[in-house]
Amino acid sequence: MGLSSDKTSRSDKSVLITGARAPVALHAARLFHQDGWRVIMADTPRHPVSAASTCCGSYYQLPSPRYALADYADAMDTVLVAEECSLVVPTCEEIFYLARIWQERDFTAELFAPDLPLLEEVHNKDRFIKLCKHLDLPTPETRLLQSRADLNTTLDQCASLVYKPAWSRFADRVLIQPKAGQLSTIIPSPQEPWVAQHYLEGEEICAYGVARNGHLLALGLYHSSWRAGKGAGIYFDSIRDQASLEFVQQFVAKTAWTGQISFDLMRLRDGSILPLECNPRTVSGLHLFRRNNPLFTRDTGTLLEPDIPKPQMIKLAMWIYALPAAIKSGKTADFFRSLNKAEDVMSWPYDPLSKSRQLKSFVEILTLAARKGITPQQASTRDIEWNGNWCD
Repeated sequence: MGLSSDKTSRSDKSVLITGARAPVALHAARLFHQDGWRVIMADTPRHPVSAASTCCGSYYQLPSPRYALADYADAMDTVLVAEECSLVVPTCEEIFYLARIWQERDFTAELFAPDLPLLEEVHNKDRFIKLCKHLDLPTPETRLLQSRADLNTTLDQCASLVYKPAWSRFADRVLIQPKAGQLSTIIPSPQEPWVAQHYLEGEEICAYGVARNGHLLALGLYHSSWRAGKGAGIYFDSIRDQASLEFVQQFVAKTAWTGQISFDLMRLRDGSILPLECNPRTVSGLHLFRRNNPLFTRDTGTLLEPDIPKPQMIKLAMWIYALPAAIKSGKTADFFRSLNKAEDVMSWPYDPLSKSRQLKSFVEILTLAARKGITPQQASTRDIEWNGNWCD
């Protein structure tokens, strides 16, 4: 376990933020820091972008929770004792491993997350839809595929379906309204199930919420008009939508949710909302909050909403992913209009981060991707992702 130098004085309040590789983790660190917290950060890369922030008091490099869970748990114990953290805020899929550790060990720090069984249920794209049905919430038609025979029953309807692994992120391997011949690459099994979901026409809305004991405390709704490939959004435009708000409020209340939660929703032409999938962790909606910290807000009876009017973007990712896509699709003018309208989420008034440090973090991911023969997006989560099973 590696430790960076301590850069800030002790505070009565210390928070540990995990997943330091993610821009949302950096944003969380800045929000807690401006609220007077001492921020400790942890993750597995050597050079996560958050570690260079002036808001990061100390950075701990940890073993991979996916491949060395016992070592990760021991290292987590060491960090919590050494830094006297009272709160742990996960930002990426390490949340599943942390929930298991908290289930098995007697830590005094609060893990800001639901218990493991609920996390597992909502992360699975089939079980999430079944949960929504059980809660009397509207859902799209969704079928579980656990064999080639299951897949074959969908062939005559494949042009109206979306196929995706039950455990996945960044729209990895998703097939939208494919031809039957394209389905030959899918091999569903009980260990690696897929879902076939009815394709919905409408307006996709991303939702990011924070709740405690079933009370929704903060909510950011937004569109992602530019993405890294099919999945991860890199451009975030805040919106309001009453039906989306009501869906999130009902889900949070009916599950007694505590922690962060996000949804991909579809707003149909009649204004109603259907859920597509759920991510029980931090997503880019956090970037829509700058003056107020939704991760440590109290239940005042008033919902905390985004407080910045301009669209937000991950500027480096816009150049790397969005510009080539815009050139290919003939939307170069749209790209530059979007670029000129938005603020870079990496920029913060009192916390400058050099472009070289951002590139250093990205190069670490590219190096791993080249070494393992996988895509940069796959490399960015390989050591922390959770696909319904444990490697220990």
